[in-house]
Amino acid sequence: MRERLDTSPVVYARAAGLAYLVIIAAGIFAEFFVRSNLIVQGDATATANNILASASLFRLGLASEFVMLVCDVFVALALYAVFREVNRNLALLAAFFRLVHAAIVGVNLLNTYVPLLLLGDAAYLSVFATGQLHALVLLFLEAHSYGYAIGLVFFGVQCLVLGYLIWESRYMPRILGVLLMLAALGYLVDSFGRTLLSDYAAYGDLLTGVVFIPAFVGELSFGSWLLFKGVDVGRWRATTGMA
Repeated sequence: MRERLDTSPVVYARAAGLAYLVIIAAGIFAEFFVRSNLIVQGDATATANNILASASLFRLGLASEFVMLVCDVFVALALYAVFREVNRNLALLAAFFRLVHAAIVGVNLLNTYVPLLLLGDAAYLSVFATGQLHALVLLFLEAHSYGYAIGLVFFGVQCLVLGYLIWESRYMPRILGVLLMLAALGYLVDSFGRTLLSDYAAYGDLLTGVVFIPAFVGELSFGSWLLFKGVDVGRWRATTGMA
């Protein structure tokens, strides 16, 4: 019985699906219920005042990203276990890219910690004028968005490799692989667009529809399938040659 649990992909698939959906929920909360409500683009004073007025919400957004990072590590391991029999090297490569993404995002969270320090009451901050402190707050929050874009390069490649593994596995619907590969292209377009286009913000609305909606649909579909359907064990055994 123990051997069967160790080799069955169902346990890993459902664990990955649960963690994946937690990541999506935490990410939506941090981005759309915290940052989008508190950060006013181009207005440093309004942003600083929003954070001061909702410091607990801002900190809760940070904590939700901690949850995302922890879940990312579990997802990396679980998905490797699910797809290693398709192509061990590619499954390992996908896990590595996901872990690098998590490491970059984790370090990048320092850029959201610094605003809390700048808006604190430490004596050494007295050398800055209030307007300067507010400008620095918005600067670090902008830096966070670019740091996140760096992490998405690695996450995008992970989605591309994972989509290919799904396509080749035959024990999950191939459409999930296609959706993840489209999500990968969206993430890469966004990250390179931020780097190469000086007027990237002008394309914001267009990129939201072209880039992030397919990514959201792809990842939500994949996470939901893992949790509620898992894998087709019969096809998995046929593919891997395991009885």
